[in-house]
Amino acid sequence: MESFLQKELNFDSVKSTNYSGGGCINNGRSYDTDRGRFFLKYNKKPGSHTMFKGEFLSLQAIENTNSIRVPHPVSVFENTPNGSAILLEHLDISSLRSREAELGTKLAQMHKHNIDTKEVSQFGFEDATCCGFIPLDNSWKDNWVSFYAQNRIKPQVEMLVKERGKSSVGDLNHLYQLLVRKMPQFFNDIEVHPSLLHGDLWSGNVGETRDAAVIFDPGSFYGHSEFEFGIMSIFGGFSRSFYDAYFNVLPKVKGHDQRNTLYELFHNLNHWNHFGSSYKSGSISILRDLTS
Repeated sequence: MESFLQKELNFDSVKSTNYSGGGCINNGRSYDTDRGRFFLKYNKKPGSHTMFKGEFLSLQAIENTNSIRVPHPVSVFENTPNGSAILLEHLDISSLRSREAELGTKLAQMHKHNIDTKEVSQFGFEDATCCGFIPLDNSWKDNWVSFYAQNRIKPQVEMLVKERGKSSVGDLNHLYQLLVRKMPQFFNDIEVHPSLLHGDLWSGNVGETRDAAVIFDPGSFYGHSEFEFGIMSIFGGFSRSFYDAYFNVLPKVKGHDQRNTLYELFHNLNHWNHFGSSYKSGSISILRDLTS
C-alpha cells in the first residue's frame, strides 16, 4: 500500500504506522507521510467502492455545513492492493466523555443548516450512500413520507422477502402495506424540511479529540432531522446533556416519540438484512405496534 499511495497522491514518503483499526465491515490502517498522517479504510468485497464513494461525499457535505468536526476526506480509490478504499485525515479520536453537550449542539446545527439556507429543497442525496454495507436509494423526492416509505423501508422489505423467502419473513409484506397507508398520520400538523443527516449515528460513530466532538463513518442524505435518533434509541450511549443541548437548538415537536419508533424500524430491518434473524422479532413487533 505504501508504494500505491506514494504514486497515486505524489507523496515523497509513506510509512505504515503501528495504528490499525476496523469494525464489522472494513479494515483500516494509518500511514505517516511527508504531508502528515492519514487513515486508510479498505475492503475487498465487491460493492465496496459504492460505500466508500458515498462516505467521501457525505464527509464533504458535512464539512460544508461548518458545524461539526469530521475526518477530512482526501481521496477514494476503486482498486488498491487491498481492494476499494477511502483515505482520510487521521484524527486521534477517543470515546465521547466530556463533549456530549457540544456534540448535541453541533449535530443540531448541522441539521438546521439546510433548514436555514434552503440550499436543497428535496429529500435524497447526490449519489448512493450506505448504512452498513447495503447501498441506499437516495433518488430525490419532494415528499418525506414518500421518500421514507419508498426509498428506505420498501427496499429493506423487498430484500428480506427475496433473500429469505416469504415463509421466513412471516407477514412482513402485509404489515408494510398497512404501514404505508397509515404513515401520513404520524406527520399530522408538522412540516418536514430536508436536513443533512449523518445517517448511521450510533455511539460507535462518535467520539472526541482534544479539541472537538467528532462524528465519522456517515451514510448521509437529506431527510427528516428526527431520523437521526432512531438508531441512537436502539443502541443507546447518548446522555441527557447531549439531548438537552440538541433540543435547545432544534426543539422537540409533537409526535416525536412515535416517529422515533418509525425510524427505529428502518434500522431493525437493515440489521435483519445485515446480521440475520435475531432482528426479525424486533422488526415485526415495531411494525405491529405502528399499524395497530
